[in-house]
Amino acid sequence: MTLTKRKKEEVIEKYGLNESDTGSTNVQVALLTERINEITDHLKKHKKDHNSRRALLKLVGQRRKILNYIKRTKIEDYKKMVESLHLRK
Repeated sequence: MTLTKRKKEEVIEKYGLNESDTGSTNVQVALLTERINEITDHLKKHKKDHNSRRALLKLVGQRRKILNYIKRTKIEDYKKMVESLHLRK
């Protein structure tokens, strides 16, 4: 359930400032979202996998904290991230 190297590079290329930008908040949120989506798909097949469910909840909490930080500091980036990652309806 980990992201492949190719998938990570695509996310970093799309949301990062440059190719080696892995630490910016936008990239972190995008990578967490990709992992959350993969675990969600896994849980649709394996309903009784409680360890993965716990990991999913931790990742969602982690992403929520980073998004709250972005919302406080850079509201324009927050709006762009929410729209591009389809996080809100």
